[in-house]
Amino acid sequence: MSNSAQNGAAAESQAPPAGTRERLVTSTQELLWERGYVGTSPKAILQRAGVGQGSMYHHFAGKSDLALAAIRRTAEDMTAAAEEIFAGPGTAYDRVEAYLLRERRVLRGCPIGRMTQDRDVVQDPELRAPLDEMFGWLQHRIAEVLTEGRRRGELSAGLDPAATAASVAAVVQGGYVLARAAEDTAPFDAAVHGLLALLAAQRTPDRPAAPDAP
Repeated sequence: MSNSAQNGAAAESQAPPAGTRERLVTSTQELLWERGYVGTSPKAILQRAGVGQGSMYHHFAGKSDLALAAIRRTAEDMTAAAEEIFAGPGTAYDRVEAYLLRERRVLRGCPIGRMTQDRDVVQDPELRAPLDEMFGWLQHRIAEVLTEGRRRGELSAGLDPAATAASVAAVVQGGYVLARAAEDTAPFDAAVHGLLALLAAQRTPDRPAAPDAP
């Protein structure tokens, strides 16, 4: 075997096994949700992922770099799940209701909202960017759905889509905090149903039936 072939074989044998990067990202997502950024150590990540330190630094420059990849992945997953609801069938009210009532692990809190409680994340422009993007997209998308409902005559012309969208986001995040503080999902459920009652009052009496898709 030539020297170049030997070197190639050696490099291949030393390369991390397939799927290592994915395990690192997934494990970091889980730990950030459970413990927050400060409470998530590189050692804990490696133990959860079942990989060695060399594998971590093969893919990432360090904890911050890996955390950024994990936070972005979480934000992308949450955006995709929400968009599936917002782009689905039903009236504007139906879709906002479906978003608010969808299954959540309330007592664990919001995976992205939890990051806003970490000083190190909030003060780091790179780590904070996915949070700002996620919450910005969410409010904008809800406002779009509500604007569409108002244009179709499903919702009152006096409804303020932007303000209502901000209220939806605030109620969800605030509901998480209240539920975690009480160790009970009841405060979250009460906040969501209270908001839905207010939004239901904005529905027009004779609103037209919505098509299968917006």
